[in-house]
Amino acid sequence: MHLRLRTAFALLLVCVAFAAQPAAAKVRITFWSREEGQMFPHAFFTLDGTPDRGGRPVDISYGFTAKVISPAILFGDVPGKIDITPRSYIMGSFAHFSVWLTDAQYDSVLHLTEEWGEKGDHHYSASKRNCVHFVAEAARRSGLRAVIQPKFVKKPHAFLESVLAMNPQVTRVEANAGTFYGAARASAR
Repeated sequence: MHLRLRTAFALLLVCVAFAAQPAAAKVRITFWSREEGQMFPHAFFTLDGTPDRGGRPVDISYGFTAKVISPAILFGDVPGKIDITPRSYIMGSFAHFSVWLTDAQYDSVLHLTEEWGEKGDHHYSASKRNCVHFVAEAARRSGLRAVIQPKFVKKPHAFLESVLAMNPQVTRVEANAGTFYGAARASAR
C-alpha cells in the first residue's frame, strides 16, 4: 500500500510539472496577393499565433503602398505607408504559402514594418520599392529565398509563386481567404 501511495504521489508530481509548462506556440506568416487594379496593396502578409516566448496572440496583416494612389506613382518616388490590411480586403485575396517563424524571425519581420513605416524610409516607387519588394524582404526575414526578377516587380501573384517554387519547405496554401480561414477554424477544433 505504501509503495502504491508513493507511486501515485510521484505520478501526480509529474502531471503537475507538465501542466505548469507553457503550451508550445508559434507565429505563422502567410503571404497573400490580390491583383485587382485600383485596390492596394497587391501583395501583403498576415501574422497569426503566439510567440514561443509567450505574450499576447497575434492576428494582423501588413502591406506597403503609396499614401495616395494617383498618376504620380507612375513617374517616380512618392510617400508610402504601411497598410494594416483589413479582414474585408483579405477576404478577396489569395493565400499562397505559410511559414512558422522563430521568435527572432518574428521580431525581424515586425522590425521591417517599422523600417518601412513612418519612422523609417517610407518612400514608394512602383518599380523599385513597392509591395512586392516589401513582401520579398519579409520572406527573406522569414528564412526564405526570395529573388525579385524584373518581370515580377509589378506582378505579385507570379512573384509569390516564384518564391514558393524556390522554397519547397514552405506550407503550400494556394487558396482563397474563405478556404484558408475555414481550414484554420476546422484545425483549431
